[in-house]
Amino acid sequence: MKDRPTVRLLRLAHRAEDTVLFAVILGLIALPLIDAVARPFGSFYVPGGARLLRHGVLWLSFLGGLLATRERKHLHLSTSELLPEGRARDALRVVVHGLAATITALLAKASWAVVAVNRETAESLAFGLPAWVSEMVMPVGLGLIALRFVLQAGEGWLPRLFALLVVPLGFALDWLPEAALEQLFWPAAGVVLAAAVFGAPIFVTMAGLGMLAFFDDGTPIVAMPVEVYRLLGSPTIPAIPLLTVCGYVLAESKASERLVRLFRALFGWLPGGVAILVAAVCAVFTAFTGGSGVTIIALGGLVYGILREDNYPDRFSLGLVTASGSLGLLFPPSLPVILYAVVISSSDLFKVAAEDLYIAGVVPGVLMIVLVALYGVWMGRKVERARPPFSLREVFAAAWNAKWELAVPALVMGLFLSGVASMVEAAAAAALASIVIECFVTGDIHPVRDLPGVIAKGGVLVGAVLILLAAAFGLSYYVVAEAALPETLLTWVQGHISQPWIFLLALNGLLLLLGAVLEIYSAIVIIPPVLAPLAAHYGIDPIHLGIIFLANLELGFISPPVGLNLFLSASRFEKPMFTVYRSVVPYLLIMTAGVLLITYVDALSVGVVRLLKPEKVEQSRVWAPERGEVGVARAE
Repeated sequence: MKDRPTVRLLRLAHRAEDTVLFAVILGLIALPLIDAVARPFGSFYVPGGARLLRHGVLWLSFLGGLLATRERKHLHLSTSELLPEGRARDALRVVVHGLAATITALLAKASWAVVAVNRETAESLAFGLPAWVSEMVMPVGLGLIALRFVLQAGEGWLPRLFALLVVPLGFALDWLPEAALEQLFWPAAGVVLAAAVFGAPIFVTMAGLGMLAFFDDGTPIVAMPVEVYRLLGSPTIPAIPLLTVCGYVLAESKASERLVRLFRALFGWLPGGVAILVAAVCAVFTAFTGGSGVTIIALGGLVYGILREDNYPDRFSLGLVTASGSLGLLFPPSLPVILYAVVISSSDLFKVAAEDLYIAGVVPGVLMIVLVALYGVWMGRKVERARPPFSLREVFAAAWNAKWELAVPALVMGLFLSGVASMVEAAAAAALASIVIECFVTGDIHPVRDLPGVIAKGGVLVGAVLILLAAAFGLSYYVVAEAALPETLLTWVQGHISQPWIFLLALNGLLLLLGAVLEIYSAIVIIPPVLAPLAAHYGIDPIHLGIIFLANLELGFISPPVGLNLFLSASRFEKPMFTVYRSVVPYLLIMTAGVLLITYVDALSVGVVRLLKPEKVEQSRVWAPERGEVGVARAE
């Protein structure tokens, strides 16, 4: 048992981490809002606000990643939980944590090299603070994460010592000759992938594969943190943590109960109305939480209990809640939509605005909800029981009760689509609005006693996501720029697939497979830059490609073996994984049909954009075989 001074020291350290994270998030909310409010006056603004915002995201990424390590909340495959307790599992834990510490320590070393180079520049932040001082959060944060991985290798100092001894092996790669590195690449990559299967965080896997690829190519691994810095400097990236905080605040309040009451009033009188309720309310929550799994955690117990009370079969109820946790991924202000727009636009092949993806995603998103809800209606007729009569008074009362939660998405899209605010400013407004609503209007969250803890929970999720994005972006850079995989695939596709519909079918199969084994955020960073030139070859509209991709990711959430919602449901409802697998089979078939409709009927997505924005000059990429390159076709 730890002695009291050690316990006190750890508590102080944890409190300090939470306090700094809370301050950083408040700063990220304040900076865009100050600029937005001051813009009409043209005089009052934060000096160097854009740089401060970028460094705030940098701090949030690595400090949040450190807290995610502390809380063991990094995204991983969870397959290690399938191993029985015993010495074999303990030994694997030591090896996996030692490897995670090694890869993270190598990243810390590479980040230090980046900071050392930037130290020679004269860039400074507000109040004359040198930028390199703020950038030290990268090597320091990664170093502390590596230390925590070592400490989590087991109970007692012996397993921790063994994990620590693994770290020098990674640093020895610097001294190996090039021929030896070539021989070690595939075995080492196999070890990294095996570590992922046995529980290593996905960001560690992405970073490890990226660094091995750079080692094998003779490129300094310093390229990894350089790409990390470039990603976090994207002007749209701050919207991700801001909207995540907004979603977390809503999830920790009683917003779910108010929304359930509203949708029960709207649909409870219909046959299968409770199933429609579940699909609709989960879609609303998923739009805010971005497919992070918060929907199942926050709503799962409530809606699952409602289904069982209405005599719905257990397997049907479990499957419906699991599948509904991914619905809403296409609706504003969903984070994956923003991230996809950032990633695909950085490829210099497609330029796609998040607002166009949101418009294009409305009909496909509704289609997926309707298909799932129709299955619920069919099942509801089989378990017919007394239903409450429709009451317009209850609808109005429930809508008035949930008016503040309903106002938040309207606020985000109203500010953004009207041009009054940028996406980041609209996201900051949503985060502030959710805090004000739940702390001072509804009173669900105490501003002093509860809010810091809620923000810290959201910050842990943000850190886990952002550090994963950073690692995945480094790997994506190698795949696209160094290995030239898109060009290789394009050459193969030209020789084997002649018809666009065949390509689209193959694309769906590939995305279904990748969605079943890849985590959503890493999939968004890695796959689109590879797909972009292939889609351009067949003249596929970039907006349509984005909707196809994101709809397939909805399906990937419930695709065995490692769809995120499958593990969350198994944990939340204490069900065996095989039971969860069986429960989602009907929904897999239903949602697959929806994805195929979305894929082959492009009017469902791009048709809506053209209808609502007729003044927009379309830019679609077409293949110009006589030039051997992708050209731009413009049409009014």
